Amino acid sequence: MGAVTDDEVIRKRLLIDGDGAGDDRRINVLLKSFTKWCNSPGTPEEGFTQYQRMMGILAQCEFSMGKTLMVYDMNLREMENYEKIYTNIEQNITSAHDKIAECKKEIQRAKRIRKNRQEYDALAKVIQQHPDRHETLKQLEALDKELQQLSRTKENVDAKLELRKKQFHVLLSTIQELQQTLENDEKSDNDENNQESPALNGE
Repeated sequence: MGAVTDDEVIRKRLLIDGDGAGDDRRINVLLKSFTKWCNSPGTPEEGFTQYQRMMGILAQCEFSMGKTLMVYDMNLREMENYEKIYTNIEQNITSAHDKIAECKKEIQRAKRIRKNRQEYDALAKVIQQHPDRHETLKQLEALDKELQQLSRTKENVDAKLELRKKQFHVLLSTIQELQQTLENDEKSDNDENNQESPALNGE
């Protein structure tokens, strides 16, 4: 037979001791009372009284055990919920990385737009140095329209990049708050376990 793990020992202890209110002692008392009741030569009235007392102790043990099982099931559901939260966080982090990569691409595009605009400005200056001609004016108008379109595109890219930065900041803040909540829950559970340990040792 394999070695019994600490978790199994604690689980069996909880099933016997309930919420730490001394159910193991009740069971010991119940066993002693049952042995005494079986071997007692007393009157039927005394035997019935002892029987009622044993049934009361047994009911208390069953109630505590049921309550312990309910707490255990609740903890399992909480663990499943935490697993879902962790999975959601991982998905959000992956999504955030994807958005960051997309923003970097948009930044590179904005840089190319800016470089093109500078080149167009330089070209426009060169064209302006030549004598005015009908075809030259058309080209300048076309360049001006293209520059305006590029400017609007850059403004849209800048606005979208700013929005992505704000969304990512909100996501990081949410993750930090959730991590802090989980740490506080774990610390609270540890404090409750530390408070219950002296009571168990005292009994």
